[in-house]
Amino acid sequence: MGSARRAGTEDSKTRSVLLDATEKLMLEEGYAAVSSRRVASVAGLNAALVYYYFGSMDDLFIAVFRRGAQRSLERQAEALRSAQPLWALWELTHSLTNTALTMEFVALANHRKAIQSEIVSYSQKFRTMQLEVISGVLNGYGIDAQRWPPVTVMLLMSGISRFLLMEEAFGIEVGHAETIALVERHIRQLEGDRRSGPS
Repeated sequence: MGSARRAGTEDSKTRSVLLDATEKLMLEEGYAAVSSRRVASVAGLNAALVYYYFGSMDDLFIAVFRRGAQRSLERQAEALRSAQPLWALWELTHSLTNTALTMEFVALANHRKAIQSEIVSYSQKFRTMQLEVISGVLNGYGIDAQRWPPVTVMLLMSGISRFLLMEEAFGIEVGHAETIALVERHIRQLEGDRRSGPS
């Protein structure tokens, strides 16, 4: 577990700039490129401020992860409240930026146990929220829970989406169009064509 943050308020503009700079580095160059000096350079600030606001690099990574995870939880809650929750969830899990950053944190977690604990904690929150809503949604659509367990449907949707995005990052797209069409055909049978605009 990371050490306690030494100073700086949660809503500090400087703190937000440091978080933005860290996220930018992770997305563009990978987690290994993140150091207090690089973060400060990208942010246009003094490197000492990284430790002033976060205490350690683990605490900085955790803060970036928590901020992104909290935003994703809010987006997921909104998607699951929509008139077409399956379409909304499918589109949300198929976000390249979210997946790219998540994969960086997964790689980082192999070296930093504090990050691993955060990923586990938030993953459980995501799964619990998804399962509660998707169970009710599928039941409302008359889906047999024995034949199509809600937890399996949920894992298939998110797992397929993330795997395809991982392959696309390497330029591999064989079978992708067909797989996406298969998933979307099943969603369309339940929710009709995807409607644009606010739900």
